[in-house]
Amino acid sequence: MHIETRTRLMPDRALPRYAYLPGKFAHPVRDPAGHSFQSDPEITSSYEEFVWGADLFNQGYYWEAHEAWELLWQQAGQATSERLFYKALILLAAAGVKLREGKPRPASRHYGRAAAHLRAVQERGGYETGLTLTVAELIEQIGQIASAAPPRSDEPQAVFSFLVLPSGQL
Repeated sequence: MHIETRTRLMPDRALPRYAYLPGKFAHPVRDPAGHSFQSDPEITSSYEEFVWGADLFNQGYYWEAHEAWELLWQQAGQATSERLFYKALILLAAAGVKLREGKPRPASRHYGRAAAHLRAVQERGGYETGLTLTVAELIEQIGQIASAAPPRSDEPQAVFSFLVLPSGQL
C-alpha cells in the first residue's frame, strides 16, 4: 500500500538518511556507517520525543520511531497505562519494519500484541494517549493492515493507512 506524502510534525529536525531495514542498510547505531552511530539520544521533553517518534512513524521510519519511543517506555513507571501505550507503539513500529521487509506473518504477530496492549490501556481507562485517534479507533485500524501488500522500495515508505498524531496536530 502506498501512502501519499505526509506532512512533517517536526520539519526543523532532519530525518535520518535512510529508514533502517535489517540486512539492507548499515545498522544505525552499531555500524560506523549507520545514520545514528555514536549519537547520544537525549530527550529534551517527553512530549517532543513522542512527537519525534510520531513524525518518524508517519514518514515510514519505523525502526527509528521504535528507538524514539523506547526511551519513553523505559522512563515510564512499571505497570502503568503509559508504559503499555508506549509498548504498543513500539510493537506497531516493529510491525511496520516487518511489513516493509515483506514479512506479513511476523508483522501480524506484532500488531496483534500491540492491539492487546491498547485494549489493556482502554480497559484501565483514565490515560490520555495524546493521539487524535481514540484507542478503540487505533485498534480497529490496526486490524485493517493484514491485507496490505509489501512495498517494493528501499526508500522510507509508510505502510499504514493511519497516522500517529498528538492532539491538535492535523
